[in-house]
Amino acid sequence: MDISIYFEPVADELLAIDETTHPRFANTLITHNRREGFPDTSLFDIAVFGVAEDRAALDNAGTARACDEIRKQWYTLFPGSWDVRIADLGNIRAGHTLSDTYYALSSSVSFLIGNRILPIIIGGGHDLTFAIYKAYEHLEQIVNMVVVDPRFDLGESQDELNSNTYLSRIIMQKPNFLFNFTNLGYQTYYVDQPALDLMKKLFFDVYRLGTITADLKSAEPLVRNADFLSFDVSAIRAADAPGHAQASPNGFTGEQACQLMRYAALSDKLSCIGLFEYNPVFDNRGLTAQLMAQMIWYAIEGYNNRKSDFPTANSDAFVKYIVPTADFSDGIVFLKSRKTDRWWMEVLCGNENRKKYAGHYIIPCTYEDYKTACNNEIPDRWWQVYQKLM
Repeated sequence: MDISIYFEPVADELLAIDETTHPRFANTLITHNRREGFPDTSLFDIAVFGVAEDRAALDNAGTARACDEIRKQWYTLFPGSWDVRIADLGNIRAGHTLSDTYYALSSSVSFLIGNRILPIIIGGGHDLTFAIYKAYEHLEQIVNMVVVDPRFDLGESQDELNSNTYLSRIIMQKPNFLFNFTNLGYQTYYVDQPALDLMKKLFFDVYRLGTITADLKSAEPLVRNADFLSFDVSAIRAADAPGHAQASPNGFTGEQACQLMRYAALSDKLSCIGLFEYNPVFDNRGLTAQLMAQMIWYAIEGYNNRKSDFPTANSDAFVKYIVPTADFSDGIVFLKSRKTDRWWMEVLCGNENRKKYAGHYIIPCTYEDYKTACNNEIPDRWWQVYQKLM
């Protein structure tokens, strides 16, 4: 498949950064540029690209211009001591219709994932999350989606697809490939009770901002479970990221946003990242663009430090613990990586579900979940998955 037809090359002026003794990103990237054309996809592991589309970015027009503003900041950063190969593919141009853009984005993401390349998408509205979900649908891959957002973006069922309604559209897709949705950082005054009730009914995981910020390490197993991480910049407080029409005084700090990116990219399971809703129109001194460039840096840092420790059948790289409980005499299976000391739980299910939901009946967790089971209590995250599989 030739995805190059969807992309515009990186502007020459963005690449015109003088080489120094210590190269910056602009000097080290594989780039889609006018002189060399679209790069060979066998030559890189991570593909960063923009989407110049904001027709469905509700009340936040201007996000189509985000891509190059982020590049201006990203290109000046120094890369780490990494082995990973990184490409900038340029920008997906806006199609004649919004559906054309969605198709180009979905096709590009499914191709990259299918070739074991991690796409990092920058720019555009949060509605683009729907197009990325469609990429997994095209691959017939069951997906865990983690969204960092102060809202749930459910909208009303009869509303058009936009940045405030994309989640309800994903939920209503038939056949459906969404195994789990996790929201990190919702702010209660932005979310109505019926929306919270729906999340509970669907066995989705939602976590208030205060719950996560009180102990950011608690978010690590949550993002470790993601196939796709979708990050709305409005989840970051306005002091650190003013570049959004509805920037809020409350939210994650810039440092916390970078840590979440690193946690997510450390996971062997993660196959796509999207950074959305940045609007340069509202960005004071390019502060948000700087932060998003640093978030990309931390994603690459995480990817470079992957440990290849996702549990596999009969692997001797894990210590296995079986903890019987009053409700489950067969016990809850815990797996601890000998390499990283990270923990997982296994939900026992039939062969059909093990095949259909491969990679989803094994749940990232913490030592605290193990202690909970030892106290004859069922960990919440294990119970959520158990109810979906039974």
